[in-house]
Amino acid sequence: MNKFITVKEASIKWNLSERSVRNYCALGRVEGAILVGKTWMIPEGTKKPIRSNEKENKNYLLERLRFEKNNQVKGGIYYKLMIDLTYNSNHIEGNELTHDETRYIFETRTIGVDKNTSKKVDDIIETINHFTAIDRVIDFANYQLSEPFIKELHKILKSNTNDSRLPYFAVGEYKKLPNEVGGMETTNPRLVASEMHKLLDDYNKKENHAFEEIVEFHVKFERIHPFQDGNGRVGRLIAFKECLKNNIVPFIILDSKKMFYYRGLKNWNQEKGYLIDTCLDGQDTIKAFLDYFCISYK
Repeated sequence: MNKFITVKEASIKWNLSERSVRNYCALGRVEGAILVGKTWMIPEGTKKPIRSNEKENKNYLLERLRFEKNNQVKGGIYYKLMIDLTYNSNHIEGNELTHDETRYIFETRTIGVDKNTSKKVDDIIETINHFTAIDRVIDFANYQLSEPFIKELHKILKSNTNDSRLPYFAVGEYKKLPNEVGGMETTNPRLVASEMHKLLDDYNKKENHAFEEIVEFHVKFERIHPFQDGNGRVGRLIAFKECLKNNIVPFIILDSKKMFYYRGLKNWNQEKGYLIDTCLDGQDTIKAFLDYFCISYK
């Protein structure tokens, strides 16, 4: 008689989140898994499912993004991701522009402000800069992740802001002063270069990466916190790029979910599932966009 294990036991055995295991079961990728009521039961000897993000798979999302970007298609997935990624990533970091204002800037490259409304210049500049950074990610999605590319994203994001005029602020270069994030210490400035080199060297030993590995890279990047400011936005842009490179549906952290996101970053060492589940929730958001625009994905 076959012995079965639970989703929780399989998640520990395979080093996956429980949600990932349930998703694999639902997709029929866990051999012998059966649904008992609302609970998946998995044969004890079943092997960890093989991921389906091999390089030879057609990358429909990246192809569509490049087509719509290059042909200035309005109202498609490129338009949707540009606005939603920028609005939410900026809002997490305190940008006060509304979703409609973000959309208006993308559509017209202007900002409408009535006589009773004032907006921070930096909020507008960083919104425009973020659009440019996403374009760069789409153009170079298939390239190996590198320090020059990461620095370039930071330079794009922070150019012409008030920060860029501060004597201690290095646009496109690593931080000069210590900083912290969420009450947590980050890497000392004098160690940032060596830590970033090691992080990328370890990551690039593999050509292809799974969803959980991209999330783990994001955690390590944020804990180094290599730049004086803009680390969260640069880090999420990197994650977006790496998902596209590996033919994985990217994730978008909604501003409304930022507290779950912060909790996941802070408690990664104790419980990886917090952040993995938050990112999977963000992946579901983009999957809904792909379903709407009839774009295939694994």
